[in-house]
Amino acid sequence: MTRSEIMTIIQEQKVNFFRLQFVDIFGFMKNISIPLSQIEKALDGQMMFDGSSIDGFVRINESDMYLKPDYDTFVVLPWRNKNGVNAARIICDVHKADGTPFEGCPRVNLKRVLAEAKELGYTMNVGTECEFFLFQKDENGKLSTATNDVAGYFEVDPDDTGINCRREIIDTLEAMHFEVEASHHEVAEGQHEINFKYSDALKAADNTLTFKWVVRSIADKHGFHATFMPKPVFGINGSGMHTNQSLFTLDGQNAFYDESGPLQLSEIAYQYIAGITRNARGFTAVTNPLVNSYKRLVPGYEAPVYVAWSASNRSAMIRIPASRGMGTRTEVRCPDPTCNPYLAFAMMLTSGLDGVKNKLEAPAAVNINIFKMTAAEKEATGIASLPGSLEEAIIALKENPLAKEALGEHIFKKYIQGKTKEWNRYRMAVTDWEIKEYMKNY
Repeated sequence: MTRSEIMTIIQEQKVNFFRLQFVDIFGFMKNISIPLSQIEKALDGQMMFDGSSIDGFVRINESDMYLKPDYDTFVVLPWRNKNGVNAARIICDVHKADGTPFEGCPRVNLKRVLAEAKELGYTMNVGTECEFFLFQKDENGKLSTATNDVAGYFEVDPDDTGINCRREIIDTLEAMHFEVEASHHEVAEGQHEINFKYSDALKAADNTLTFKWVVRSIADKHGFHATFMPKPVFGINGSGMHTNQSLFTLDGQNAFYDESGPLQLSEIAYQYIAGITRNARGFTAVTNPLVNSYKRLVPGYEAPVYVAWSASNRSAMIRIPASRGMGTRTEVRCPDPTCNPYLAFAMMLTSGLDGVKNKLEAPAAVNINIFKMTAAEKEATGIASLPGSLEEAIIALKENPLAKEALGEHIFKKYIQGKTKEWNRYRMAVTDWEIKEYMKNY
């Protein structure tokens, strides 16, 4: 989209308010709201903000930062029309006062990693599948985990008022130019999934962030609280973000497809799988970033906890969907939707390319239910487990030689600092479980 096209849309659709959006290193969307009078200044990249106020960005003595908009992300917000007046948003990269891209901006960092992949002759396509819960608010408008929805996988509950909410989410996404492919009820009560078409990795990260924002906004309009928390309710399935990914050559061919190869996968595909499996434990702190993430990554709830791959086995961390030709791809099943997609894609791409650059050999496929294998059988087969806690994942991230390469030194350092503080807050907290378990008898 060009600047003149944006100005035409602004005039035709009476856009009077704007959100300049960016993301911090922990995946939280930030924005600066501006009136119509400031739009030309914003489109010139002259909107300044205090970077020292954003967790993980810069110190107070180097705080002046600028938002450089990506014109292609400009879109009018369908749910913000009031009396014929509209609002719009545009996603920005963060730049330093001297005009150079800020290395602590996750979007800037993903662009850097994608540029390095391009030098090797590849682009990355990604499609995410974000699961989420719709919970009712209590009589005071406070959050709860209550739902009147008792439907299961692919089912329809006639009393589920969340269906209308999901329909409006889809209508909103389509109005924002998403190509929605399917939606359905997930396994757990109150759990949903909406799938939209894959795209290049940068746009896919933008879309994933936008998707979560839209879901929350429309859910609130319907009186629900939408949460992407990995494990909000004990004893039922949690929410994942299966991440379909493939490499394409610069002339637009799927580098993972080889009609004559085993499973019709190319040598590049197997090398990419090898890179992902070799580095999986070392990127889990980024793809599964919360203390709560590791309450989803446990056996018995369909979440993949074992570092293995298969063409069909859903107990493995990597699955190869049946589609071939241009649709050939790997599905990495461990990430959850609380991750920062810019960082998660950068970590997985760097890991996969580690296999391609070093011509690594993929381990043998595991085509039996890993959940039913004994510890001895898993050890004999060479199947490792993902980290069992955020603390273990942070240690693995520190030890992963590719992590600093994928994240850059600034994000690597600040991310580990932030996640270590989060783990320590959890470690020192006294929970309701402990009170109930120990108070009476000790």
